[in-house]
This record gives sequence, structure tokens and C-alpha cells, in this order.
Amino acid sequence: MRDITYPAIIVAAKTAFRLLGQRFQMTGTENVPREGGVMLAYNHIGYVDFVYGGLGANPSGRLVRFMAKREIFDHPVGGPLMRSFHHIEVDRAEGQGSYLKAVDYLRKGEAVGIFPEATISRSFELKEFKSGVVRIAAAAGVPIVPVILWGTQRMMTKGHPKDFSRGKTIAIRVGEPIATTGDHDADRAALHAAMAQMLEDAIAAYPADEQPPGSWWLPARLGGSAPTPDEAEKLDQAEKRERAARRAAKRAKK
Repeated sequence: MRDITYPAIIVAAKTAFRLLGQRFQMTGTENVPREGGVMLAYNHIGYVDFVYGGLGANPSGRLVRFMAKREIFDHPVGGPLMRSFHHIEVDRAEGQGSYLKAVDYLRKGEAVGIFPEATISRSFELKEFKSGVVRIAAAAGVPIVPVILWGTQRMMTKGHPKDFSRGKTIAIRVGEPIATTGDHDADRAALHAAMAQMLEDAIAAYPADEQPPGSWWLPARLGGSAPTPDEAEKLDQAEKRERAARRAAKRAKK
């Protein structure tokens, strides 16, 4: 694929990281293969996860083609930019097209990024994974490389004001490739277990002075004030109802 904007944006992003005085804890980046199709699976804790998720593959010289919801592609500015990166548009109501495109990309040797949780986790714990990640990887015959991000939620996430103040630590942990077996349920469970352990390790290694007890970005079971997974699910359901009501109101006005 021909990439014009993507390399330039990477340079701009790295410049922004320096200006923000960000410190990086990056481990396992050698697990991203330098060539050949590969699916990268990320946890989802904030709106800037795309930016930092791509950084995890940068040492291997890979450009990640992220699967992202259609609404981003509908934006007058974001849409053309996403298409210039050759990212994959996902229509949640009809996902077959994005599935086939991702499989095609992988078979052609691309690195495809996916967020198996589909939405941001308000609890910052791993939510249940959708099956697409293992089905796509299995269909393309490629490994899944798990990636955990931590610290990105402190900048921009659901229910909290943006905070791009200087000096934050960003953790990016890349795990060993996982081969699919054809048993989608077992493969999904294995991926979830691996990423859950990686998340525990990332939080444990994160600077203690940047996540003191009571921090809103720390899971409740670890002494933070983030909602529990059950509480987060209730908030997600309320958000879905509000969105449905807004869509219904717009249709009624037409």
C-alpha cells in the first residue's frame, strides 16, 4: 500500500510525545514480526489508544491498519485521514464487509489492529472480547499479538475531562504471538487470559507516584475509584439507551 500521510503523522506524534514530556515503558516490541500478516489485539481504555497502539509496532517498522467504528470515518476531517492510513471502517450493524477487508489485508501481509472489547472500558479492566479477533486471524492464517496499553486513559477517556498536561508515563506491553487453533471460544479465552495477566503486570510496574490509591484511572479492586465492571456495564447500557433515544428523536424530526 502507498502511504503518504501515515509516516508524517508518526513523526508529528513522536514530536508531540516529546513536547508533552511523556515517559514510555515499552516491553516486548520485538514480538511484532517485521513482515507478514499479523493481527494486533489491544485493550481499550481511552480515545487516544490508536495513536499509542501504533507506536508499539513502530520498532518493527510496521504500520498498523486499525479497525475502527464507522462514525470516525463519517467525520469530515477524521474520515479522509483514516482512509489515507488505510484503516478499516467497521459498521457495527453489518460487519461482514470489514471482516472480509481485514482478512484480505492480513493475507496480503499487513498488520491489522483491533480492539476486541469493541468499546472503551470504563472500569479499565478487560471487558468480554468479541469473537471477531480470533475469527479474522484464523481465516487469514495469521498469529495474534496481544498488546496492553496503560496510562492513555489519563489523557482522554469516557466520563472524564481531557488532560494533556506534561510528564505522564505511558506503558505499552507487547506479548508473544498466539496461534489460533480453530476453536474460537478457546482461542478467545486464551487471548483474554494472556492480556489480563499483561494488564496486571503493566499496572504493577507503573510508577506508584502516578497512580496513588483512589486514582480515578485505577481499577476499583486495586484501590482506585474507577467503577467496578458491573457498575461500568450499567453506565454503558444507559449510554446506549440515550443514543437510541437521540437517534429516534432525529428520525422523528425528518
